[in-house]
Amino acid sequence: MSTSSTTAGALGAQSKPARPLTGQDYKTLALAALGGALEFYDFIIFVFFATVIGQLFFPPSVPDWLRQLQTFGIFAAGYLARPLGGIVMAHFGDLLGRKKMFTLSILLMSVPTLLMGLMPTYDTIGLLAPVLLLVLRIMQGAAVGGEVPGAWVFVSEHVPSKHIGYACGTLTAGLTAGILLGSLVATGINSVFTPAELHDWGWRVPFLIGGVFGIASMYLRRWLHETPVFAELQQRKALAAEMPLKSVVRDHRGAVAVSMLLTWMLSAGIVVVILMTPTFLQKIYGFDARTALVANSVATLCLTVGCVVSGSLADKIGARRTLFFGGLLLAVSVYAFYTTIGTRPDLLIPLYALAGFLVGTIGAVPFVLVNAFPAQVRFSGLSFSYNLSYAIFGGLTPMVVTLMLKNDPLAPAHYVVALCVLGMITALFIKDRSRG
Repeated sequence: MSTSSTTAGALGAQSKPARPLTGQDYKTLALAALGGALEFYDFIIFVFFATVIGQLFFPPSVPDWLRQLQTFGIFAAGYLARPLGGIVMAHFGDLLGRKKMFTLSILLMSVPTLLMGLMPTYDTIGLLAPVLLLVLRIMQGAAVGGEVPGAWVFVSEHVPSKHIGYACGTLTAGLTAGILLGSLVATGINSVFTPAELHDWGWRVPFLIGGVFGIASMYLRRWLHETPVFAELQQRKALAAEMPLKSVVRDHRGAVAVSMLLTWMLSAGIVVVILMTPTFLQKIYGFDARTALVANSVATLCLTVGCVVSGSLADKIGARRTLFFGGLLLAVSVYAFYTTIGTRPDLLIPLYALAGFLVGTIGAVPFVLVNAFPAQVRFSGLSFSYNLSYAIFGGLTPMVVTLMLKNDPLAPAHYVVALCVLGMITALFIKDRSRG
């Protein structure tokens, strides 16, 4: 089983003569990454306020562990909705253009985020509150299902083939910067407001800010242009002759399998190490909210740097080596982090920073994914593989790890280590494309 990365025409950009990155390339990368950061903030800000949301949107009689499980369940619904949104937007992205879908995803994200900041809680409307929250979360999931694959395809088709790893790593860094932005906003909110104020109305502020971010993202993307690869396919009338997803499922099963397994490793790093750990630090290890969020901000900043580093390494030494050795180091660092901070709380920030940097190994994953499918069906192939995997594995991860914690205090570490091993094995089946 291997990706079809060496198949003729697997990457339309490879047919272009080698050239260095230009000012226009950097502008496209910067605008795409910044827009992605603002949209990803909207998607993940929910998890940083999972504790207070659980208290406000579920009956007070519910046990704390069940309330946390239900809250993470609503968070996971966003992941479960990703395949549908991703498949629909990718279908039209392969037929009508990358840029149109790249812009539409922002609108579908910003409106639900704004509504989350305005909606009534359980005390006001009862069980309708968690139901409405679930609906809005599903809408967010559909939006991000088109955003992430679309962003990777968009930047990879704008740059020369020898810089695709760097471009995808930079875009992934932009997405993770959205997590950092969410962490910083959450840290600020927890610092400015008292627990009572946060419970009463302060939790709404980050969601309202997210609505503003959405409008800013839409404005930014007005300055982007359609990718040269899609424009060439359109000019040559070489767009997919049938439903793109049909071709993907029929002709590219190996690429889909490898892409899904690598996405599972990616989801474990992001969801457990970055998104869930602040809650674990408070619930399991007794850190206060501000300390946990500050440490998370440092780790996410290191993650952002790590994504660019690993993407660049994929260009230079290949994705196979980058993902294999990166996965090994990530497993070691995460296990060291969770087994040490209980007795050495003073090492929280340096150990979390190291783990965050090594989670950045995921920056090499999109390099594999965009090289796995021909240009005619690239958006659909990448979106189907990535979103289906994230829906099944990433979406269930919060609940699985939470349930594991009832019997295993090191459940987060054991889960991530297992997925790193799976990612390392999968990396062995990657056939890096030849380099000129």
